[in-house]
Amino acid sequence: MIELKGVAKSFGSLRAVDGIDLNVHRGELFGLIGRNGAGKSTLFQLMLGLIAADAGQVSINGERAGGPRFRAVKRRLGYLPENVVLYDNLTGIETLRFFARLKGVDTAECAPLLEQVGLTHAAARKVREYSKGMKQRLGFAQALLGDPPLLFLDEPTNGLDPEGIRAFYQTLRARQDGGTTIVITSHILAEIQQRVDRLAILHSGRIRAVGSVQTLRAQTDLPLWFEVLTHSADTDPIAAALRRAPFDKVTTNDRRVAFQCPRHAKMAAIAALAPLTDRIADLQIQEPSLEDVFLGWMGASA
Repeated sequence: MIELKGVAKSFGSLRAVDGIDLNVHRGELFGLIGRNGAGKSTLFQLMLGLIAADAGQVSINGERAGGPRFRAVKRRLGYLPENVVLYDNLTGIETLRFFARLKGVDTAECAPLLEQVGLTHAAARKVREYSKGMKQRLGFAQALLGDPPLLFLDEPTNGLDPEGIRAFYQTLRARQDGGTTIVITSHILAEIQQRVDRLAILHSGRIRAVGSVQTLRAQTDLPLWFEVLTHSADTDPIAAALRRAPFDKVTTNDRRVAFQCPRHAKMAAIAALAPLTDRIADLQIQEPSLEDVFLGWMGASA
């Protein structure tokens, strides 16, 4: 659905995007993460055709950005910017109808979309009376107008409460199940960790890594955390067994023994614990979070 080849963009002396190659597959939920200034917003604008690349090529659904047929492609894109700006004097339903007319979409879609994002009760209220989260929901509804085959969502859950975030991702999953391709950025890495199919880590205008969360975990080779819950407060036999093996940071607290384990030694850790199963009430293995993975890649690029 999206193909970038050697894409670069500068603003004066700032190299915002620096030779990016990237493919996003049709029907994929794809994440872009990076520090502030990494180039995420510029990359969005390039893919949307809002700005032109200085070098390289951007193609959406087989059409080159800036080409003779790209204007028709742009009309079918859905976009939610990081900072939603709406007309305060319009009501919620008037706002959606305004954007529907701009997009050439049947205004009959507007009321069902307001219901889908949980704003039916506020349809007749002026946008100036909306909270930040309500404006974010209205902006999301605007992006969904016309059932676009490709959605670009820049920090889409800003201002949403936990219930709103859950409903937002339920809507995204339903759209994805219907074949929509979705590109999303978020600084809340725990929020997208279990939801994206693949993601790219951007740093200084370049892509440092691309893959699923599990693939990137393996590439950073970060350790696993084990936590053992014992039947009694006597944790010494388990701690002693682990300290004789190649494990690190073995700590005890009440009935708990925690330790780090290199990814390649996971089975060795289980083997070390196997003779002591009569003492073990429970075992938890914690994978590195997406935040751990991100910081690991940032450390590697320092």
